[in-house]
Amino acid sequence: MRAVVVYEKGKYEVRDIPTPRLNDGDVLIKISYAALCYRDLLQLVGYYPRMKYPVVLGHEAVGVVVESRDPRFKPGDRVVPLLHEPDGVCEFCVRGLDSYCVNAHSYGEDVDGFFAEYARVSGNALVKVPSGVPDELAAFTPCVVAMVYKGLRRAGLVSGETVVVTGASGGVGIHAVQLARALGARVIAVTRSPEKAGFIRQFADEVVTESKFSKAVKDLTNGVGADIVIEAVGTPTLEESLRSLRSGGRVVVIGNVNPDETYQLRLGYIILKDVMLIGNVRSNRSDVAETFRILSRGLVKPVIAATYSLDRFGDALEFMRNSSRIGKVLIKP
Repeated sequence: MRAVVVYEKGKYEVRDIPTPRLNDGDVLIKISYAALCYRDLLQLVGYYPRMKYPVVLGHEAVGVVVESRDPRFKPGDRVVPLLHEPDGVCEFCVRGLDSYCVNAHSYGEDVDGFFAEYARVSGNALVKVPSGVPDELAAFTPCVVAMVYKGLRRAGLVSGETVVVTGASGGVGIHAVQLARALGARVIAVTRSPEKAGFIRQFADEVVTESKFSKAVKDLTNGVGADIVIEAVGTPTLEESLRSLRSGGRVVVIGNVNPDETYQLRLGYIILKDVMLIGNVRSNRSDVAETFRILSRGLVKPVIAATYSLDRFGDALEFMRNSSRIGKVLIKP
């Protein structure tokens, strides 16, 4: 089968490798779509110290079961894998918090991932896809939509609250905007690009293009500030995100485009404004299942910037780095 194999830091090939063999509890899926994520770019340049080599890259996918050694799944089932492979027996897995599994392996990092024609996945890491959710959306639900859902749930989102989304034209941001609205929030989308604002307006209540966007957010909330900010950019916008909050507001940090940069957190500001700073990574199986129930209502549309074949993976990487894109980049084996 064809696959994208990273064989040392910063170097990969699209090559033929054997189709994976299964152990008890494993499932073999034929990949329908895999999604390219900013994490993949960071992994290729060495920001993930647990990377094993060689490894098949990719952690977002949707596929169809072709062979199963897990009684919960049968050939023909449409499924998505989590970003990680939980053991299913540790204290966190038993409590339904498998994203914190103490023995988890990460797909595309220390076990083979999904930029391939076929993939071996633990049944503990799979969720069935309902018929009302298209493949293009299902592919990145665990990493994007369900991860945002988990963050908003942890932040205690209440219908009617105001949510700001930074990086609103990106693959995470454009779907975070839609999900927050589907959950009853008023959404203010932030983008650096006036050219993208028109497209984003079809999903958001308001769009702000100023780099110092906190003033605009305050103006749009009668001087009070937002209840929640979904921080999908990181250090370049975090200061403005904090300034955009009302007293008692919450920031959910789900992305950082500049991992080399540091941010000096002013504790006095956090304390006196009584705000919460919430880190958020990965989603639990229950988060994915709950998110699929929301997506089945058709309230979130997949925004796909481009689709590439496996053999054009290099072109997909270059396009991913292109700031003019809106939405996700898909790979179709």
